[in-house]
Amino acid sequence: MADNVVTRLEVKSLDFPDDRRTPDKTTIDVNTLGDYSIGRLTFQPGWSWSECIKPVVGTDLCEVNHVGYCIAGEIEVQTEDGTRVLITAGDTYTIPPRHDAHVVGDKPFVTLELVGAPNYAMPNAAHLQRPRLR
Repeated sequence: MADNVVTRLEVKSLDFPDDRRTPDKTTIDVNTLGDYSIGRLTFQPGWSWSECIKPVVGTDLCEVNHVGYCIAGEIEVQTEDGTRVLITAGDTYTIPPRHDAHVVGDKPFVTLELVGAPNYAMPNAAHLQRPRLR
């Protein structure tokens, strides 16, 4: 694995993000620090990708890669092949493209994303869609 090089000392608060997107039941706060982006995603109870994000991006499933750490709440993720996982507070995770998800329970799901946040819930995310292998 290649080492990443940080060339500058920098601090930013996600309470005052560089970018904020607010689709239905969703808050996405993203800061960019040099070549890196870190996002805080908050999904309210009742949130699902298919109901809240699909109308924004226009793809059948989420086409974004995710690497993150769950701060609070629970979310169930289902991949295109039917594999399901539950992500809960304290979990780290990777999620490949072509998935759906929904909040479980009555508490918001809050996560920090190290990969995926800059492209998440962007109206032009259709360009991320990959051809399906047959």
